[in-house]
Amino acid sequence: MMAERRYWNKEDDTPVYLARPGTTAQTPRVKYGGMFSAVEGAYENKTIDFDAYSVGRKGSRTPRSSSKNDMLDGENFSETASDVSEVSGSAISSPGDHDKTPGIEIKYVGGKELLQGQNNEKSDRLLIKGGRIVNEDQSFYADLYLEDGIIKQIGENLVVPGGVKTIEAHGRMVIPGGIDVNTYLLKPHLGISTVDDFYQGTKAALAGGTTMIIDHVVPEPGSSLLAAFEKWHEAADTNSCCDYSLHVDITNWNDGVKGELEILVQDKGINSFQLYMAYRDQYQMSDSQLYEAFSFLKSLGAVIQVHAENGDLIAQEQKRILEMGITGPEGHALSRPEELEAEAVFRAITIANRINCPVYITKVMSKSAADVIAQARKKGSLTFGEPITASLGTDGSHYWSKNWAKAAAFVTSPPLSPDPTTPDYLISLLACGDMQVTGSGHCAYSTAQKAIGKDNFTQIPEGVNGVEERMTIIWEKGVSSGKMDENQFVSVTSSNAAKIFNLYPRKGRIAVGSDADIIIWDPDKMKTVSAKSHKSALEYNIFEGMECHGAPLAVISQGRIVFEDGNLHVTKGNGRFIPRKPFPEHIYQRIKIRNKVTSLNGVSRGMYDGPVHDIPATPKYATPAPSAKSSPSKTHPPPIRNLHQSNFSLSGAHKDDVNPRRTGHRIVAPPGGRSNITSLG
Repeated sequence: MMAERRYWNKEDDTPVYLARPGTTAQTPRVKYGGMFSAVEGAYENKTIDFDAYSVGRKGSRTPRSSSKNDMLDGENFSETASDVSEVSGSAISSPGDHDKTPGIEIKYVGGKELLQGQNNEKSDRLLIKGGRIVNEDQSFYADLYLEDGIIKQIGENLVVPGGVKTIEAHGRMVIPGGIDVNTYLLKPHLGISTVDDFYQGTKAALAGGTTMIIDHVVPEPGSSLLAAFEKWHEAADTNSCCDYSLHVDITNWNDGVKGELEILVQDKGINSFQLYMAYRDQYQMSDSQLYEAFSFLKSLGAVIQVHAENGDLIAQEQKRILEMGITGPEGHALSRPEELEAEAVFRAITIANRINCPVYITKVMSKSAADVIAQARKKGSLTFGEPITASLGTDGSHYWSKNWAKAAAFVTSPPLSPDPTTPDYLISLLACGDMQVTGSGHCAYSTAQKAIGKDNFTQIPEGVNGVEERMTIIWEKGVSSGKMDENQFVSVTSSNAAKIFNLYPRKGRIAVGSDADIIIWDPDKMKTVSAKSHKSALEYNIFEGMECHGAPLAVISQGRIVFEDGNLHVTKGNGRFIPRKPFPEHIYQRIKIRNKVTSLNGVSRGMYDGPVHDIPATPKYATPAPSAKSSPSKTHPPPIRNLHQSNFSLSGAHKDDVNPRRTGHRIVAPPGGRSNITSLG
């Protein structure tokens, strides 16, 4: 026994599950801890007795015995999933992994045409057997039963209807579907649209394990926010293959916008809005406008997002660099150094602190900007940071590529940092909780569209791909490197986003009653990123050739298998709009308490009755009449009469004629000689 224990102490052979005495069947292993507490009622209907478990060795899960006939009767109930008679199925295995745990196996009662045919458009009854469920706070082995797009049961010895479709997970990870909180699938630029619309973009998302996106509505400056929202909503409803929601970007600020914001929050299910500190003369807001907008959005209970860059300095730098003759994509990075991102992040957080409101920084691209967020959080600021796939997976050295098309492919704002150590640094901050959420910033413009700016880098459409690669790259950079564990991976890819944007626990958690958006994840599967195999319509991929560990074996959206064995089975327009209520508890619970304990109160004191110094009246300043040289085109006002008192006039009667005249006036040495004249009357 001691020898066996010493053998287990080897890191590679640490047991990963618990087993009943005398059996080899895998059973749940609970891993406690994490950033957030468990949800009440999340693990009801389970029959796990941890007191009856003891440590076992790693091995394959033994199927529980059952009756084949019970499964074939569609109205009968069976206790276990192994009742399914395999008429046809598909096995998915990782390359080079045949000597380890086998891939998943999908068993269909009526043949595989159920998956690919019209019957798949209806909600399936689906059972996932033998998987390791991974939430943001714990991991355990259990089976899942899904029906009508909802997780109905979690546990062992589940009583499920006959005729269900079954997935044998063989110990693979079963995790919540990813939530990509930053996509631009309809963003306009000089009259053109992205090549990945809601149909193509959500197909790519599902292939990468993302089962919900939150896309940015970008109204034209001066246009109606409501009209833009309806345009995006209609496009997504008719094209999206997965669930979606929308942010609305505020591209101008006035009293009319306030009324539209109230409607969007109260009637349209929108609770997040993005403001811009960049793009002068287009979207940019002044500090006073940001202060007013932050205050108003806080009163609505919204999540306040900020695109943080110093737009005024960027405009000056762009002008200077173009005058130097630099017109290529490298000019984009040179005109937007990371100091301008960090300064704007600091300013946004400062404004939010004055108002006691949450602030969410989108597209964190540099070390210095991330450090500002981390330091602010350490001081108690309610600040959230969102790096994107590109800033986590690559760097900005490509802006200096000799290939213009390649360099232009990386153009996005804020730009990628030229520092090659930035991705690892940002991953480390994600792992320790200083940043909380990941998006993709997916905004796909083709090379021909990017070439609009071939002679002027300021005209290059901004955007990179990443919706399909996001989860794989985070696993490779974070989990495979040992910087984060599987629970933290779930946190930064789905759970934290669901909590911030008020989707939790409907999304971002595997629990009874949650949506059946699930990934069966293989941590050992090797994947090489390439434009030849990705689902995006782009002809390039900024992560081309990157080899990653970790990829989805199967993706389930709304209780249906939409991706398996590398194949997509999606329905255009099947995605649902998910409304979000204001005042997400994860954020505003703290805001409400801080409002009470940090309220400003004046000092009660008596009235001052001492002397008060008189302030001299400020003389009115008369603007001098402009000269003919300085303003030749202006009409000169009539001359002002000399106010020196005089009783000599040749211009007739005046209003001061009633004043008493002087008794005498002596003129000394007048022209022509002296005179004794003493009166002119």
